[in-house]
Amino acid sequence: MRAMVLHTVRTSLMMEERPLPSPAAGEIRVAVEACAVCRTDLHVVDGDLPHPRLPLIPGHEIVGRVEALGSGVGDRKPGERVGVPWLGHTCGHCPYCVSGHENLCDEPLFTGYTRDGGFASHVIADVAYAFSLPEHDDPVALAPLLCAGLIGWRSLVAAGPGERIGIYGFGAAAHIITQVCTWQGRRVFAFTRPGDVAAQDFARSLGAVSAGGSDQQPPERLDAAIIFAPVGELVPLALSAVRKGGRVVCGGIHMSDIPSFPYRLLWEERQVVSVANLTRQDALDFLAIVPKVGIRTQTVRYPLEAANEALDDLRSGRLQGAAVLVP
Repeated sequence: MRAMVLHTVRTSLMMEERPLPSPAAGEIRVAVEACAVCRTDLHVVDGDLPHPRLPLIPGHEIVGRVEALGSGVGDRKPGERVGVPWLGHTCGHCPYCVSGHENLCDEPLFTGYTRDGGFASHVIADVAYAFSLPEHDDPVALAPLLCAGLIGWRSLVAAGPGERIGIYGFGAAAHIITQVCTWQGRRVFAFTRPGDVAAQDFARSLGAVSAGGSDQQPPERLDAAIIFAPVGELVPLALSAVRKGGRVVCGGIHMSDIPSFPYRLLWEERQVVSVANLTRQDALDFLAIVPKVGIRTQTVRYPLEAANEALDDLRSGRLQGAAVLVP
């Protein structure tokens, strides 16, 4: 198999040939059709997330075909298309797992972080965290749904049922969840880097009722705000934009430090919450509505060997939508 491998954080990935891995009990081997590039991959490669398993194959928005089966994988069949997300394994016995909060498992494994991921021609996946996908859809279009879509969905659920939703940081997750909000009859107010007219136009093209810089206030009070940009300074700005009783959801796995802010921004029962990982039910719920919404992902394709270029384009803010590697 071919793989782009990280040996040391803050260095480039290296293309390597490796023996084809064999699945153990409860695992499947997947031939990768496409793997989207997520900001979390940047956090792993750039050393923002501690203690990755090195050497490591990054990537956790994987679409592929089942190629080989370990024992105990139920009715999975070779050739079936599956998606493999960030949360790659849970213990099943800790208090979080047994109470339906497996996203907070005490002994998790994360695809492309603590187990090898999808910047490769093949990947081993826990069958419990490999989700059935449409057989005939474009795998490149499907790939961003496996993290940008899933974390965006969990963030939107955490935001509550409000009509006026602010979205800070208009990248891959935002461009998917804006489409969901519009389908649900909500109104999206998009906030981008100040002066990023292209991103603001992109947000409006997907149904946002307004789009401006993150340093601006919305034209009306928000019921909730979701922060996808990994910028702690946005938290007090979002708090100042939501109504009394409003909620600010931090949707990333990593964020710069949140600066101190006056208590009056939090008062009147405003809330700041975070989301972590996903549950299998999140994936089932979200993937079920994708065809109903008619989600269209905007993607830029890169060959597998151009993974470093894709990461750099994401790091530098040169992308609209999602970068996707195609082995």
